[in-house]
Amino acid sequence: MKSPELLELTASEPLSLEEEYEMQRKWLLDEDKLTFILLARPSPPSDSSTDSSRYILLPEEIQKCRMVGDVNLFLPDGRESEGECEIMIASKEDRRKGYAVEALSLFLKYTTSSLHLPAPQLLSRIGSENIPSIRLFKKLGFGVVKYVKVFDEVEMRFGQGDVEGLDLDFGVVEKGKEVDWEGVALEGRVGVYEAGV
Repeated sequence: MKSPELLELTASEPLSLEEEYEMQRKWLLDEDKLTFILLARPSPPSDSSTDSSRYILLPEEIQKCRMVGDVNLFLPDGRESEGECEIMIASKEDRRKGYAVEALSLFLKYTTSSLHLPAPQLLSRIGSENIPSIRLFKKLGFGVVKYVKVFDEVEMRFGQGDVEGLDLDFGVVEKGKEVDWEGVALEGRVGVYEAGV
């Protein structure tokens, strides 16, 4: 990842290609990390009455899908402690198209139902200038609970309201705009695909 904007938005450091490969190997083997790659789904066949979000793709169709980003969970102290969620939509052209809301909804549902991580243990740390991400997590039921000045980031936790007195204004999620990710169905939406690596 070379984009200065993405490095800042994801609080990442630039890595060489070899370092990127090493990180991927580590993530594959580490039990304290979970990553899902986000793909742009094609529209269902025109003769289908199926909603595109419910259309199950065949492996050969998945191979043709374009990657748009990833969503991650870090469990530094195992499943008994908090889990840090983050998402990245790489290209500006793919942002604000609903990919992040859909992916995080599915991901949060998966972490709570399949991994049995209690929702109140979910948190996110976001740069205080990254207003779109802060609003996204607010829409999904997270509240700003802390501002960490040294990193210039906010900590958000699921199921908690914004702490008063932080003197930060990220806006309010309009009534009816919240996302009920706990009611999302995972069938045919979250799975494992071996890319022949």
